[in-house]
Amino acid sequence: MPYQNLPFKTEKPIYSWAGHDLGSNEIHMAKNVASLPFVFKHVSLMPDVHLGKGALVGSVIATKNAVIPAAVGVDIGCGMAAMQLPFKAAQLEGKLKKIRNDIEAAIPVGFNQNTDIDKTVSNWQGWHSFKDLHKGVKNLEGKALKQLGSLGGGNHFIEVCLDEDQNVWLMLHSGSRHIGNKLAQCHIGTAKELMKLAEAKLPDPDLAYFVKGTPEFDAYWRDLQWSQNYARFNRDVMMDRFKKIIEQHLAGGKPTKPLLSVNCHHNYAEKETHFEEEVYVTRKGAVRAQENDYGIIPGSMGAKSFIVKGKGNLMSYCSCSHGAGRLMSRTKAKKQFTVDDLVAQTAGVECRKDGGVLDEIPGAYKPIEQVMKQQEDLVEIIATLKQVLCVKG
Repeated sequence: MPYQNLPFKTEKPIYSWAGHDLGSNEIHMAKNVASLPFVFKHVSLMPDVHLGKGALVGSVIATKNAVIPAAVGVDIGCGMAAMQLPFKAAQLEGKLKKIRNDIEAAIPVGFNQNTDIDKTVSNWQGWHSFKDLHKGVKNLEGKALKQLGSLGGGNHFIEVCLDEDQNVWLMLHSGSRHIGNKLAQCHIGTAKELMKLAEAKLPDPDLAYFVKGTPEFDAYWRDLQWSQNYARFNRDVMMDRFKKIIEQHLAGGKPTKPLLSVNCHHNYAEKETHFEEEVYVTRKGAVRAQENDYGIIPGSMGAKSFIVKGKGNLMSYCSCSHGAGRLMSRTKAKKQFTVDDLVAQTAGVECRKDGGVLDEIPGAYKPIEQVMKQQEDLVEIIATLKQVLCVKG
């Protein structure tokens, strides 16, 4: 069972799986969310919980007849994809540098986008409903088309990993790119304006919300689902290219059948049934972990990652953590660590080792083993992975 280790009263209970005491800012943020009148039953905090915007990253918020756009965040549908292929570690010997070069040539990272649009991308069904999206993105269809199948920056990554039996896994982390960000910003702005007009008293302006049954709610929900589908398909497109590169190097280009494939969001909202009631569940930095759901919990660059199966814990709204969670801000990491630290902490990994990715150094993240220990009642570990190659945005 979770424990309510928060030494303060809130209107709705807060159940926490965190293995640390929350700081004053985190407590304030948790209290704000728990005070909202439409929050259902309780708020759940995952082991990797840390400061976000409006709501804590690593929080699961179930609501009745309302959604909070800023709680979902601006990287709508951000999540993970992983695939186990029928190859062994020995087959990678001497090939990692070339594989990394091929990945970087095939999949745009950072602010880059595709120059050529392949048929898989142009034939995506989502383009048919682009015209129905918020008017604020009408001029972005071309950009969205070119970014479908691109990684982005920040903590997004592509990795070749090995499990404890030396099996080869492919893994990547990405979301809905610029189009998802822009749609989120449009709707967050609308929600804030509505709250001002209604003179609503909110504990934080970033908790502005839409009420079910209003045109604004319907518009946001439509654009949210579109963005989540775009994000999932974005991962599919990249994974397909990634798989072909690995097959080229390890199987002479011959297609192989994955032994396991997983694709899961960790920044999103869905309509679900919990405690026999239909609610909107927002997972802000959390993965759905219903019984037998497969999920992915990555560590930092240079640390272990985990393929998990959900245990369907009702008190967490059938959720688990989405990663290790940051221990310090990007600015603090850049001040505290050097490139030499980065080289030491990513020893044995084929990856960038320069100041441009210093904010992603493993030391800036919580220890993933500690995070996993805190959620033994939420998930079962299926495979423990360690990366041997990492491409960062």
